Amino acid sequence: MKKSICILFLCLFSWVYVQAQQSAKLSVHYEELTAPDYVKAVGQASSVCLLPMGILEKHGPHLPLGTDIYECRKLAETAALQEYCVVFPTYYAGQINEARHQPGTIAYSPELIWQILQETCDELSRNGMKKIIIVNGHGGNNDFLRYFCMSQLHKPKDYVLVVFTPETDQETAQKIEALRQTKTGGHADEEETSMMRFIRPDLVKTDLAGTQSGANQARLSALPNQYTGIWWYAQYPNHYAGDATKSSVELGKLLIESEATQLVKLIRKMKQSNQIESLQEEFYKASANPLNTKQ
Repeated sequence: MKKSICILFLCLFSWVYVQAQQSAKLSVHYEELTAPDYVKAVGQASSVCLLPMGILEKHGPHLPLGTDIYECRKLAETAALQEYCVVFPTYYAGQINEARHQPGTIAYSPELIWQILQETCDELSRNGMKKIIIVNGHGGNNDFLRYFCMSQLHKPKDYVLVVFTPETDQETAQKIEALRQTKTGGHADEEETSMMRFIRPDLVKTDLAGTQSGANQARLSALPNQYTGIWWYAQYPNHYAGDATKSSVELGKLLIESEATQLVKLIRKMKQSNQIESLQEEFYKASANPLNTKQ
């Protein structure tokens, strides 16, 4: 009888322990946290927050407008579940003027996208997130984000901002090459379609992938040595670059997981290191009195 009671007690204790552990587990999703849990999350994340930045634009005739949102958020979630940090909600206020001729594109003014991002970062800092990592999912944001990062040096900030910049190692590159069946791409192509087939296959209309051309039209090839804002439209008026008819779930999984592995490493380093903060503070002090800088 006593043995039975002990076993029952141990089972009950185990159940209570498991329930307590589960209830104590914090969500990685910013919007899912209660206010008290958010305070705990800031500490557990060592003040690291991921800001997945996508866009709303056409992705060929076969992918959803929010493709970039789905992809960068999946990448951020995958990494955050391996190395805890907080993932900011869906963000789509980026640079997409080149697609204003296509239905569904939401292209805010340059002034507004700058202000929204700046105030979002400032508000995250005010709420304890002092290490912000932007996980960009849209190629049209690249130049904007680089300049935005540089602009943070104009006035002192009490937080650091970095843009995740993944690279492809030789081993991963060989695996990708073995899976890829096309040689061109860049937008709604084999790779991007593969990722969406891995993330949200229900939203991919593979039967439509070949109904529009994703070939480079090269309509400015007669004008060398120049850059113009209309370059993308001149090359890809269908807002489709590449051939998505050969996509695969296996390739999509590889692309997401390989980048997530790199993001995990960055999150861990950001948690452990204050090197950026130190150099940034040193710079702010020196820039306030440039004549005192040793020459």
